[in-house]
This record gives sequence, structure tokens and C-alpha cells, in this order.
Amino acid sequence: MSTGPVPPRRPSGLGGFLIVWIGQVVSILGSGMSQFALTIWAYQLTGEATALALVGFFSFAPGVFFGPIAGALVDRWNRKLVMALSDLAAGLCTIAVFLLYQGGQLEIWHLCVAGAISSVFGSFQWPAFSAAMSVLVPKEQYGRVNGALSMAESATGIGAPVLAGIALAVIGVGGVLLIDIVTFMVAVTAILFVVIPNPPVTAEGQASQRDFWPDTLFGFRYIWRRKGLLGVQTTFAISNFFFGIGMVLTNPMVLARTGSSEGALAAVQSMLGVGGVAGGLLMSAWGGPKRRVFGVLWGFILSSIFGSFIFGVGQSLPLWLTGAFFIMFFMSLINGSNQSLWQAKVAPGLQGRVFSVRRLIAQVTGPVGALLAGPLADQIFEPGMHHGGPWTPLFGPLVGTGPGAGMGLLIAITGVLGITAGVVGLAIPTIRMVDSSLPDHDAETPDAPATIVQVT
Repeated sequence: MSTGPVPPRRPSGLGGFLIVWIGQVVSILGSGMSQFALTIWAYQLTGEATALALVGFFSFAPGVFFGPIAGALVDRWNRKLVMALSDLAAGLCTIAVFLLYQGGQLEIWHLCVAGAISSVFGSFQWPAFSAAMSVLVPKEQYGRVNGALSMAESATGIGAPVLAGIALAVIGVGGVLLIDIVTFMVAVTAILFVVIPNPPVTAEGQASQRDFWPDTLFGFRYIWRRKGLLGVQTTFAISNFFFGIGMVLTNPMVLARTGSSEGALAAVQSMLGVGGVAGGLLMSAWGGPKRRVFGVLWGFILSSIFGSFIFGVGQSLPLWLTGAFFIMFFMSLINGSNQSLWQAKVAPGLQGRVFSVRRLIAQVTGPVGALLAGPLADQIFEPGMHHGGPWTPLFGPLVGTGPGAGMGLLIAITGVLGITAGVVGLAIPTIRMVDSSLPDHDAETPDAPATIVQVT
């Protein structure tokens, strides 16, 4: 008896992840193009860096601080739906900006509001995507897949400014925004096309979901009880503080030392992307070290030595390019190894809440470092390293003197402190042994059986 044509099976597993990944890459590329175009528009409108800093702040901070609430909701909701709605919300913000621009009514505060809304919805997107990846991709492929993600982000960072620059000359800011809207549609379509199963719920996860508001603190309690993971993320937070200072000073240092050479700055920015792509390719092919925490801690050390320190003491473009390359090359190793570590240790049904808190711990220090960087450079380090300044006899042979030397010294110091953070992490057994001392979430142990409650 004929049962009629069998409907085509929608992709899942690794193939499904690749489709979602492609959609996200396209969306990131479109977002990068619109951000580039709007940055130029905002600077031409105001002539001030403060306006750009405000837009950047509102596009980042709300999502970080809203993360624990988002994580609790992600673990209760359908991951596929959350990802689609997050992309859709970001797309609607871009549509609103496009309509305001076309009507000649777009102002800086509109970009701040749109950035804040996108940031809040982005706080849902990241833990949902991470948890979905955990059930689509085999555990032994986590390192390679995270390397591919890092590579894609870096590649779009190279291509977006170039494509946006060409598009601006041909179709203007409005046309670039339309491209961004189309890329959001591509991302949503890719998500809806793929089968993304909800993860099984562990007994611990089910017990924690009884009360919503206490559940928003679940991620804090979970990480606090696992001192190895807490130590890794604390090391991340310390290193991000130093990294935040260094990265904020990268552009002004290059401009100060080259007489505002746009060509030198463009070369450095492109090399950051090239380093990220190279690191992502390595992670994709290799998968990272077997002991994932070594990828994190040694990554901090090597990135600080060959990246931040060389960049800071460098007084010529070749050294800056070398430092820029290795900063992002090892950053891909750090991020890929860290993501793989957490995906292996935290059950997918808990990752929404745990990963949002993990992100908060790691990233909350970055903006603090960035806020301190300007006053430290302008009021202390630059005056100290001007020709004849009080610090020049001691540090002049290392970083030179004159405009930009103080910022170079400060960047070099953050490199030394980054090395220290990695070495201290290696010296603490709880952090160094986290791969072996804390079992993977799918490993059954006598004292912690893998009790699973299947989602119906």
C-alpha cells in the first residue's frame, strides 16, 4: 500500500550546524558592514569620538548585565525559537534605523537605543547558540567547530569594512543598511530550516527551574561550587581587564607614532583580522590541546609575550603588524579552548544559565579597563614619556620617547601583567587540573550518576 511521498528530512547534527553557521556568518558580515557605515556617518555628523564610544557602550553593556536573566529563560524555552527571535529582533532594529535614516531623522540617541535593544536580545542568542551547538556537534569536534566560529568572525572583520567602503560609494548608507536587513533574513531562514533538538534535562536542571527569580542566580551557584571553572573564568576576567586597556590604546598609539597615518592604522586593523583567521584555521584543523585549560592559560601567556608586549615596545610598522597578528592568533586559541572546556563540563540543559553568568564574569572587567585607559594614557603615561619627561631615562630605551611612547609603555605593561595572569593560573592546581578533576557532563561517576530526565 502506497503511503505517498516521504517528506524530505530536514538537516540536523553537524550538517545542520554548518547551515546555521553559514547563516550566522552572513549575518555577522552584514552587521559589520552596517556598523562600519554608521560609524562613518556618526563621526561625520558629530566630529567626536565620544558619540561613538556611547554607541559602543550601549551596544555591549546591556546584554552582559541582562545575561543571567536571559540564561534562565533560554533553559526554559525552545533554543531554536530563541535564536530565530533574537536575529529577528536585531533585524527589526536595523529596519527602524533604516527608516529613520531615509526620513532624515536619524540621531545618535537612536543608535544608542537600537544598540541597547539588540544587545539585550543578543544576550539570548549567545547562550542559545552555544547550547544548540552542544547537541548538534559531537563532543570530540567542539574544538574544531569553535575554531571555525572564531575564524569566521575574524574573516568578516576583514571583509566587512572593505565591502562596506565599496558599497558606501555605490549605494550609500541606506543601501548598506538594506544589505544588513537581508543578511538577518538569511540567518533566520537558516535557523528555521534546521532541526535543533532541545537537550535532555538533568535532574539538577529540572530541580532548579521551579522558581524563576532564584533560578537567575543558578549560574552563579553552579560556577561557585566548581572552583576549577571559577578559577579559569576569574583568570579570564583579570586578563580581559588588561586586554581592554591595551586594545583601546591600539589605534591612538599607532596614529600618534605615525603622524595620523590612515594607511598604517588600516594595516594594523587588517592584521588583527588576519591573525584571528589564522588562529581559527589552526583550531579547526587541530581541535586544540587535549587539556583544554592549557589552550587558555598558555594562550594568555603567548598572546601577551608575542602580541601585547611586542606591540607596545614596537616603534615601527613591522613590529606592530607582528604584535597585532599574534594578539588575535592566540586569542582564537584561547576562546576556542575555553568554549570547548565549558561545553564539555556543563550539561546542555544548564548551559543557558551557566554560560550567561560565565560571560558576565569574563566580560564585566573589559569596559572598566577601557574606561581607565584614556585617563591613564593622557594624564600619566604620555606626559611621563614626552621628550625630556621624568620617565624617559628609565623607559626611553625600551619604548622610545615622544607622542605615543607613553601609550606604548602602558600596552607593554598590560602584556607583562597578562603573562603574570597566565603563569599564576598554571601555578594553581585547581585551575591547572580542571580538565581531569572535574568530570565531563556526560561521564558517569560513582558519586555523581548521570541522571537524565528526557524532554517530552
